[in-house]
Amino acid sequence: MSKDYFIIPIFVPHLGCPHDCVFCNQKRITGLSTDVTPEDVERIIEEHLSTFPHRDISIEVAFYGGSFTGIQKDIQRKLLAIPLKYKNQGRIKGIRLSTRPDYIDKETLNLLKEYKVDTIELGVQSLNDEVLNKSGRGHSSRQVYIASNLIKEYGFNLGLQMMIGLVGDDREKSIFTAKELISLNPYCVRIYPTLVIKDTYLEKMYIDKKYNPLSLKEAVDITTDLLMLFEYYDIDVIRVGLQPTDNIRLGKDVIAGPFHPSFRQLVESNIYKIILDDYINDYDKSIIQGKTITIEANGKCISNIAGQKSSNKNYLTQKYRFKKIKIYEKDIPMGIINIYMDNIFDTIDRKEMIGKYLKDKAIIRV
Repeated sequence: MSKDYFIIPIFVPHLGCPHDCVFCNQKRITGLSTDVTPEDVERIIEEHLSTFPHRDISIEVAFYGGSFTGIQKDIQRKLLAIPLKYKNQGRIKGIRLSTRPDYIDKETLNLLKEYKVDTIELGVQSLNDEVLNKSGRGHSSRQVYIASNLIKEYGFNLGLQMMIGLVGDDREKSIFTAKELISLNPYCVRIYPTLVIKDTYLEKMYIDKKYNPLSLKEAVDITTDLLMLFEYYDIDVIRVGLQPTDNIRLGKDVIAGPFHPSFRQLVESNIYKIILDDYINDYDKSIIQGKTITIEANGKCISNIAGQKSSNKNYLTQKYRFKKIKIYEKDIPMGIINIYMDNIFDTIDRKEMIGKYLKDKAIIRV
């Protein structure tokens, strides 16, 4: 029986971080404005544990926001002691935290080992030094490589977070950052499009017309390339886009930028659109025009293949003048798509098509 996976999130907004990155307002992003105490940590863990199903599950406590390892060491110990107690009792399986590359050293890693931390995520954002400087990050790309290698040397799972659409960033720089993250062989990656949040320096830049955020389409297109690149190299992307909250929505704390509550679905749908378009485009148009095409796929892929509001079905139907496109659920691997057109039957391998796309676009070398 496979285990379900649950995360207990504990937010430590801006705690431990003296830097004011142009895009950052942790109190807005997390919806919190007070520092977290050990009592808060215990209460949050207990509240979540009471809601989880009583079956074979895997639970992880994760400290998000701020820069955890920039907190005073005695406070780190007090906060980590709480999930450590639950881990020793067998009530949780893992402990995760996020921090900055310049707040990692051997002393810090020894402390985290003592408290049985499993995963350390670094807010990298970019590996272009010009972008880092313009974003007010306060660290260099070199510090990312040093911290990442140290984390892996000490036996932790390495997570890396990147952003697209930062000040001075572009598609080529984002692809460069993704390739460099891949070279570090992380355990997982997160991709966040830059949003203009209230009460940040980026908001002032936006108002003064010194910064133009990506459009939603631009963000989807760039993230499509990145997600395919990570998938091709078997890197697990555990989040794409900032998680919606009561405040993190356009018209509330998000002033501008490519926000969408289902951003990852837009990207995944775009990947399937590209894959199917590339595959069908190899056929003689006169032969397939007016045909009904039937697609079979794993049930978890159906909505992404169809696209939001059937956008992919409509696009392909109109472009190739199909009579109809039917999509059915079938018990097959998620990376496989079966296609039927009259007496024609074929199987598409998602990863093979992704490799073809990346080579055709010169994102990777043949």
